[in-house]
This record gives sequence, C-alpha cells and structure tokens, in this order.
Amino acid sequence: MEYRVNRLTEAATSGADWTAAMWRQAESIPINQFRPESSDHRPVTDAKMLYDDAGIHGIFRVQDRYVRCVHTQFQDLVCKDSCVEVYFQPKVDQPEKNGYLNLEMSGNGTLLSYYITDAERAPGGFKEFVKLTPQQGRQVAISTTLPPKVDPELEEPTEWCLQFFLPFSLLESYVGPLGELAGQAWRCNLFKCADESSHPHWASWRPVPELNFHAPDTFGVIRFA
Repeated sequence: MEYRVNRLTEAATSGADWTAAMWRQAESIPINQFRPESSDHRPVTDAKMLYDDAGIHGIFRVQDRYVRCVHTQFQDLVCKDSCVEVYFQPKVDQPEKNGYLNLEMSGNGTLLSYYITDAERAPGGFKEFVKLTPQQGRQVAISTTLPPKVDPELEEPTEWCLQFFLPFSLLESYVGPLGELAGQAWRCNLFKCADESSHPHWASWRPVPELNFHAPDTFGVIRFA
C-alpha cells in the first residue's frame, strides 16, 4: 500500500487547520493499527501530507480523550504525552544512506527528533543515531491547537490538530542531495501514542509486529506525485 504525496499548488498556510484549503489537495492516512497492549481508548487519528520545493507539509487530526501534554523541552521523551509521530526514510536503495529521521511531536508542539542508522536498542537510545541539535530542531515548524501544557489530563472528548513542516535541506544534511522529488518512493510510517496517559495506546499506519515503532523494515511507502 502506498500513499501519494501530492505537490502543493498554492501558498502553504500554518495554524493546524484541518479544513484549510491547502489540505483539500491531500488524501487522508488512517492511523488505526492498534497494538494489543493498548487500553480500550483508541482515538480516531488521520494525517495528510503535501510537498513543495522546500519540504514536506503534514497535519494530524486526533479525536481524542485523556489528553495529557507535560513535556515542554526539545528532545524530551514526548512519546509519554498525547503524541503523534512520523518517520521518513528517503534513500532505501542506498545502504550507506538508508537511515531514517523521526519526528515525534507532543500535542503541545514539543519535538523529539533523531537521525537513526541502526535502530537496535542500546543504552541511551539506539545502536547508531545522532540527535538533532536545537538549531536543527528549530527548522521544523510545528503548530498545534492545544495549549503549551495540558495538565491535568483532559478526560472529555477533545479533537486536536497538529501541523508540521520538514525542510528538505534538513534531511539532506544527513542523506545528501535528494534530487527531483517527483516519482520518488520513500519508506515511512506514522503513529499515535500516549504512553503515560491514564489510557495508554499505540497505533500506526502500517502495522508493527511488536510494541516498537522503530522497525524500518515494517514502514510503508510514500510516493511523490
């Protein structure tokens, strides 16, 4: 199964508005493959992506409950919050450059991001990886409809959206020139989790065989139109 990333044909807007005109050009991605370890709360989560010459635009919409966002510092473990994630692996046919970049974003907009070349678990994270610097992290634009901190937890039904922009130049600092995007196929997966909410859950676009999102061999395919 592939997801087609359409080219954006108008000026991009920010503000995490799922109904904004730009998103009418994109198909939805359902993030609905829940791990059995999840609680009975299984939020309906969808995403959309578009691209232009500068980078990838994405948006998540979550019909949620038990929303909690307390991590506020870059590179905090935001997966413990009500969190959405997307992982990109551009050069799957070049073994020397086949790492992937993860964008893990708390509902409040806090980012964790690594470039990972060996996802085997090891003390401190993974066998081979580098953390993005704060300067690099600031290149990823994130807007959200949630406040900077959500605590205590919102138990009532809450719909929230988060929008991101990933510049290609940031990816190229790790994988080298990307070239003409049209027609390229990348590996990718998208996730929703909330490890330390009262109702934890773990969902993905493409299923993962164990409770571990860092399994690039299970990623799906996105193709640039």
